[in-house]
Amino acid sequence: MQPTTTPCAAASHYLSFRLGGLDYGLPYGRVRELRAFRELDRFSSEGALLHGVAVSRGMIIPIVDMRAAFGMHSQAPAPTLDVIILQLSSCVMGLLVDEVHDIVSLSTADIHPVPGVGALEADYLIGLGVAHGRRLILVDIDRLMAIRSANPVRVA
Repeated sequence: MQPTTTPCAAASHYLSFRLGGLDYGLPYGRVRELRAFRELDRFSSEGALLHGVAVSRGMIIPIVDMRAAFGMHSQAPAPTLDVIILQLSSCVMGLLVDEVHDIVSLSTADIHPVPGVGALEADYLIGLGVAHGRRLILVDIDRLMAIRSANPVRVA
């Protein structure tokens, strides 16, 4: 994957993915690997947020259904679903998403506050990234996965 670039000296790279009809981005430096959902060996049944666990490269990894995490209707496993395996500050985990797109480079000038969302109610949001007419909801994946609430997080 080649980054879609925005001309600027201090650009950050984000992996873009689709979830429930919206485009999201997370810091690319956290990504360990990308896998098609069907390629993972699953060992447990579905839970509310934890979709199961999988084995990837000899490591047991929890898989979080991001639709359920954002309070969206969870869908049955489909061959088009992708898993983003991440190295978080505290663990390795997988995110089940509708589709992975590409790597996008954004400068700080390309990232704006998310309208109508306060920093305290959604501190896991980095902002709204805009590049080449595309909008990405940028998430701080460490903060998002650290939320311990029984309620799903609010979608921007």
